[in-house]
Amino acid sequence: MEKLKIGISIGDFNGIGLEVIIKTLANPAILNFCTPVIYGASKVVSYHKNIVGIEFHFQSIRNAQQALPDKINVVNCWQDNVSITIGKPTETSGKYAWKALEIAVDELRQGMIDALVTAPINKHAMHMSGFPFPGHTEYLAHELGGSEGLMLMTSDALRIGLITSHLPLREVAAAIHTELLEQKLSLLHQSLVVDFGVARPTIALLGLNPHAGDEGAIGHEELDILQPVVQTAKEQGLLVMGPFSADGFFGSGQYKKFDAILAMYHDQGLIPFKTLSFGHGVNYTAGLPFVRTSPDHGTAFDIAGKNEADPTSFREALFLALDIARNRKTYAEDHANPIVRKEKQREENPGDMMD
Repeated sequence: MEKLKIGISIGDFNGIGLEVIIKTLANPAILNFCTPVIYGASKVVSYHKNIVGIEFHFQSIRNAQQALPDKINVVNCWQDNVSITIGKPTETSGKYAWKALEIAVDELRQGMIDALVTAPINKHAMHMSGFPFPGHTEYLAHELGGSEGLMLMTSDALRIGLITSHLPLREVAAAIHTELLEQKLSLLHQSLVVDFGVARPTIALLGLNPHAGDEGAIGHEELDILQPVVQTAKEQGLLVMGPFSADGFFGSGQYKKFDAILAMYHDQGLIPFKTLSFGHGVNYTAGLPFVRTSPDHGTAFDIAGKNEADPTSFREALFLALDIARNRKTYAEDHANPIVRKEKQREENPGDMMD
């Protein structure tokens, strides 16, 4: 099996990002699956290595083209001596998190790495440094996609995509419109087919209002926007259902019947996801021409520097990036073969193919 190069941006070096990176990559078996390329600085990595206190060897390189396949590689994104203030967001930590991310994204764009895993950033620190985006998802969509991406939280238990993500709650209803819903639905369906290998995915759409509007008694968005989008999707051959009342949908376990769910806003999707999967989930940016994943937690400043961080979610993010990168290669190869392509089309659209 071909060993892929996986880029890793260090995130905010005042948080737990480098701790979970080091704990994950310290397992020598990781090098059997991929070539890790960390974007940050050797001095900062060494600082955190001393906190973790485990054996961790790496080599410094100028770019990912120099990465050795049986080593942990660190791209030195800066030579400056930086001030590390463990457990606090600072303009400095935001500035260098942005620098590492910028270089990692550039090398991803150039094809020097096969996928990118991003350690957590702190939005306040990024704002202090002048970062003009709400978070990773919006920045990556701008830099890599040229259009909207889809924030997709995924675990063994469920997958939840967000129609709106880092948006104040008072602005959500005005942002929900037919074009946006259709775009996100299309991105989710395509990602399930290509990235996750689900031939005929089933998708649930959650309602915006309590009780999914209760037939117009508690809001009209479901009647005016969501239901017509579901009907159009069904007419196009997609297996989409809803809108569902979010509380009953999760409380009854109905979510288990679907390959993925579309939530209307951040907390509607993230609260049930983190309740069911926290520490084992992965944040995946679907809809981009490149693969990017991230752990499901933040910088966790409260435990930074205490060697208490659990690396499970970061490890899951690393392996999901590998899986999706391979799935995309397989999908592209299969669809380049006319015989395999016809079989795939029959699986994905059984009603459209006649013998």
